[in-house]
Amino acid sequence: MITLTIDGQKIEVPEGTTVLNAARKAGIHIPTLCDHPHLKPYGGCRLCMVEIEGFRTLQASCTIPASNNMVVRTTSDQIRKARKFVLTLIFSERNHFCPYCQVSGSDCELQNAAYGEGMTHWPLQPNWQPYPMDASHPYFILEHNRCILCRRCIRACSELVGANTLGVEERGAKTFVIADLNVPLGESSCVSCGMCVQVCPTGALIDRRSAYRGQNTTVDHHQTVCVGCSVGCGLDILTRDQQLIRIDGNWDAKVNGGVTCKVGRFYPAFDDRERIKTPLVRKNGTLQPVSWEEALNAAAEKIKTASGDGLAALASTRLPLESLALFRQLFADRLRSEMVTSTEEGSRTAILSKWAEKLGKAFEGNIDQVHEAGAFFIMGADLINEHEVLGFFIRRRFPEGIKLIVVDEDQNQLGDLAHCALTPQKKSLAVLLKGLIAAVAKLGQNRIPFEGQPDEEVQKASSACGVASDLLLEAAFQLTNSEKPIIIYDPAMTNDEMMSLLITLSQTTGATMISIKGGANAMGAAQLGMDKSFKLNGHQVAYIAIGDEEPKEKLIQQIENCSGIIVQASYYSRLTAMADVVLPVVNWLEQDGHFINLDGRLQTATKALQPPETVWTNEAVLTALAEKLGMIIESDWESVATQRPSPVSIAA
Repeated sequence: MITLTIDGQKIEVPEGTTVLNAARKAGIHIPTLCDHPHLKPYGGCRLCMVEIEGFRTLQASCTIPASNNMVVRTTSDQIRKARKFVLTLIFSERNHFCPYCQVSGSDCELQNAAYGEGMTHWPLQPNWQPYPMDASHPYFILEHNRCILCRRCIRACSELVGANTLGVEERGAKTFVIADLNVPLGESSCVSCGMCVQVCPTGALIDRRSAYRGQNTTVDHHQTVCVGCSVGCGLDILTRDQQLIRIDGNWDAKVNGGVTCKVGRFYPAFDDRERIKTPLVRKNGTLQPVSWEEALNAAAEKIKTASGDGLAALASTRLPLESLALFRQLFADRLRSEMVTSTEEGSRTAILSKWAEKLGKAFEGNIDQVHEAGAFFIMGADLINEHEVLGFFIRRRFPEGIKLIVVDEDQNQLGDLAHCALTPQKKSLAVLLKGLIAAVAKLGQNRIPFEGQPDEEVQKASSACGVASDLLLEAAFQLTNSEKPIIIYDPAMTNDEMMSLLITLSQTTGATMISIKGGANAMGAAQLGMDKSFKLNGHQVAYIAIGDEEPKEKLIQQIENCSGIIVQASYYSRLTAMADVVLPVVNWLEQDGHFINLDGRLQTATKALQPPETVWTNEAVLTALAEKLGMIIESDWESVATQRPSPVSIAA
């Protein structure tokens, strides 16, 4: 620890802390525009200049490290003059017409800095040259007239996401933020994560849905968990007057550290499905609005005619543990149905639970280890189109020299970025893994790659899977000669033989295993035993608690021959259109509850919006339905972690 003095206040901070961060720790405000707490110091705007004893000129506090016994002053006539000059030049470069900007009035850091320095007008007039606006992107707009070239968006795109889509072209007054080789944003390699929008200090990046609908000071903030996949990112939900305004990544969330993808940020805001606001019962061939009492009675009568083997029940993995536990208790424990499962159908979790039971312990690691790994072995996991944040964590670490090995029988977009891309023939993944294990054994821990000829087992595997032996040896070398390697895989692509081989590979290379689990509460459903395949065999009645999940075509085809269909849903769909009873329930923004993410973290989701009065929670519906059936159910979700062996250690 070192001690320095800022504005007469002694402050103790760890060595390496910048002067700016030392001041923040002490509650001393230093204005800045290019700096962001979650980005590397840049020193571009020069607004954070301070006086340091012993230095001839003013210094940028965001880049200079604090040193022991340093004396710093953040306010003086010289500093105020320099800051006002910097702001004057920034305002003169582009067309900052504050009254028309969506962030004017408290959310614009440029405007706030100017007011902080007592500025009420432009000392220098801008050149009044119109600058272009890029409105080609479906989710946000780039308005060059308001850009201050702080590079926050560019740095977020690179440092937080690893997409490297944004950059700059030209120099001086002609400098512009561009996408790729100056193509429209909507045609670029942009992954639509929206991190650039979240870190922009001005109104240069405009969220299409939230613009002009409320400032940070006039909205309510709710911290919750994304239910888009099993990563379980923390989100900051901004609402006003019971309307969703915007979704940001929660900077304080341990899982994602503020980083989120389009599924969590933009999809909910652009969801235009029609909401179900009243119970419906089929009468004379059409669904008719009815009271909750009548709908529950109709559902209970349907269930009574087919309890036991004639009843099948399916619940969405977007539902919280509280709802899933009640669902299983009602249909499996009370009604004795043998077909009670989740929409995931255990496609990824069933084999993991089987191996956790076989090994008698958890065998997978956690997401935190991704930030320290020296090499990644990706098998079958598409981290470009699903579980995207996990893919961002890998991509952003390329500048650190990490190695990436991608194994997939199909085209995997991460393979384009990989140091070693292995594309085996169909149904030959097990053979490839055997060859890789043999290659690891041949190379050993300290040998250089390609020393001698591949042994017979490596050559045999190479011939059988269609991957060159040199590639197998290269992959083996990268795994064994990197610190803390990680194997990330899709369990849906495996079988017992491949799981055994993956575990062996993990043990021989010292690699940590992490698997993607699918839906937000796929792990929770698995712990409740709701991970079997949904197969109907003479079942007359199907009860589907789909919630706000979009029903898949496969499910619709599976239940179309059932004589009775009861659907618990938030939105109209083809599934509700074929139902006999429809029970309206809350969506993910209107529910409290708990979720277990892919590395076993028990996370709490909090309600951000109040549901319509005629819409019930999933727990309320299941409890009321149980009463109509003459049963009592109580949620025992707290005991989920101990109900069966888990591939991950489950903890809050």
